[in-house]
Amino acid sequence: MEDLGIIKRVGLIGVGKLGLPCGEVMAEEYLVEGFDIRFPKPSNFQMKPIQEACRNKDAIFVAVPTPHDSAYGGELPTSTLPKRNFGYDNVKDVFNQITQYTPDEQRIVLISTVLPGTCRKELNDILQGRTLIYNPYLIAMGSVKEDMRRPEMLIIGTKDGNRSEDVNSLVDFYTKLLAKQTRIIVGTWEEAESVKIFYNTFISAKLSLVNMIQDVSERLGHMNVDIVTDALKNSSKRIMGPKYMTAGMGDGGSCHPRDNIALGWLANELNLGYDLFGAIMESREVQASNLAKKLAFLAKQYDHQKIWIHGKAFKPFVELTDGSYSLLVAHYLKKLNYDVGFIDPMTGDLHTSVCGVILLAHCPEVTYAYNNCRTENAAYCSFEAGSVILDPWRKVKADDYPNCHVFHYGNTREGYEVMKVSHEIE
Repeated sequence: MEDLGIIKRVGLIGVGKLGLPCGEVMAEEYLVEGFDIRFPKPSNFQMKPIQEACRNKDAIFVAVPTPHDSAYGGELPTSTLPKRNFGYDNVKDVFNQITQYTPDEQRIVLISTVLPGTCRKELNDILQGRTLIYNPYLIAMGSVKEDMRRPEMLIIGTKDGNRSEDVNSLVDFYTKLLAKQTRIIVGTWEEAESVKIFYNTFISAKLSLVNMIQDVSERLGHMNVDIVTDALKNSSKRIMGPKYMTAGMGDGGSCHPRDNIALGWLANELNLGYDLFGAIMESREVQASNLAKKLAFLAKQYDHQKIWIHGKAFKPFVELTDGSYSLLVAHYLKKLNYDVGFIDPMTGDLHTSVCGVILLAHCPEVTYAYNNCRTENAAYCSFEAGSVILDPWRKVKADDYPNCHVFHYGNTREGYEVMKVSHEIE
């Protein structure tokens, strides 16, 4: 390496659902060589054996998974399972290999999610003195490249938390990739680890709160949840801003549910005496159960045997079902002995038309509003006359489906009283 202060040649270990799009963004400005055991096909950089991906690189980025057991994904209830940490075997294995192929002064940048304390306690010693920087991304599936280019902030963690030459080099590296005036947070490994995971779980907490208001509306009556949440999300003096403040489906995906589970493990490990994160996961599950009971009530009222969930993936326009809230709702519907079908072209659940009770689980307008990537809420298929449509986002109008019955979940003002009694179904 000619100059340790400049990052121009990049190795990327882990070219999966996170690493692939991020590597393609990096390759727009820099030379990138990647390695992954699954042999993906990047659009603008080459895949190499791991020793070549590591050789003569100014920085090596590591984006391998830190998974839980598959039972902890969030598409089924998890609150009663034992709390568990993430699995770090993939990271440790990669770090051990990197030390075989790199000089002592090599710069290693870890972007995988880890719990606070992991870099110092479990990972740094493996690198035998090489420089470890923790640099997690705040991205979401379906908009990875956009989120990388326009992040909420750039998070950089080091052993001592100081603004070193390595930190400055990494900031310079991102200057060509990120939007101008991106906020930069530099801290210790523990601080950077905490920023990342508490950011994710803060989103889960917000969604649990607004969906609790939705449940209150359903039980109390004469109440539109959006009136309440709109008042709260525009109250910027003492509480948060508007993002993730629309009641609807619960938090999902391969990150947020498992982050809460892992932080529950950490709360026990550190003997905090309480587990806020377990409570968040429990509320997520009870809210899904309440929604299932609502659908069951409608099926009974309108004499439908089939309940359809419009959207099986954890969010629109992705094929991933990890942590899918739709699957969690379906779990509770099946416990109520209802036949459940899915409508989602991304997961292979293709239909031209359906009839029954239909839950509009996907709403691109809300899901992608956080990065201003609004998309029309087009239905995946037609709904036959007599169908009952339950919209938890309250975006669909009755006029949109004149031959169907349309209900707004969370709106129990005049005209929606039929929705208040769903909790009577057990």
